[in-house]
Amino acid sequence: MSIKPEKPRVAWAFTGSGHYLTECLTLANQLQDVDFFFSKAAYEVFRIYELEHHIQAWQEQQGVRVFRDTAASAPPVGLFYRGDYHTLVIAPATSNTVAKCVVGISDTLVTNIFAQAGKCLIPSIVFACDTEPVMETPAPDRIVKVYPRKIDLENTERLCEFERTTVVKNLPDLEQVIKQRIATWQAEY
Repeated sequence: MSIKPEKPRVAWAFTGSGHYLTECLTLANQLQDVDFFFSKAAYEVFRIYELEHHIQAWQEQQGVRVFRDTAASAPPVGLFYRGDYHTLVIAPATSNTVAKCVVGISDTLVTNIFAQAGKCLIPSIVFACDTEPVMETPAPDRIVKVYPRKIDLENTERLCEFERTTVVKNLPDLEQVIKQRIATWQAEY
């Protein structure tokens, strides 16, 4: 396990979605005291969108930890029990990740840290990709229209009911909720 940080940090998890991925990266890069978690699909998507240089830069940045989904037992979940994090952000979150979180499946690094954050009473912020019946989203080379299924929209709404979980449906809300959460944590710390 890695060296414990001096104070709790933000854990930012990426899933296999390109939905506002570059905007989420911009927001994540503005934060201090943040570590990054990648599902296997997220790592692939970063390569597809030619954004892997961000991962390399984070790995070289002093004090930033980058965790990839490379082990069946997701060893980094222990960091949540150790008190390394005060907040989990999953942005962007695919419909697959949202569905797994809703039914309690923890078979990826991201779904596992979501479950463990909940068990450790750590608030989670989830930027769900599928929030409207018709949406436009960036693909690597163009904007595409997508039509989330009824089950995808229902799962997003179910996740909204989880304790200590805030589901956001757009970028301005994501930014605002993260700022509010950090301010609340700093006031408590």
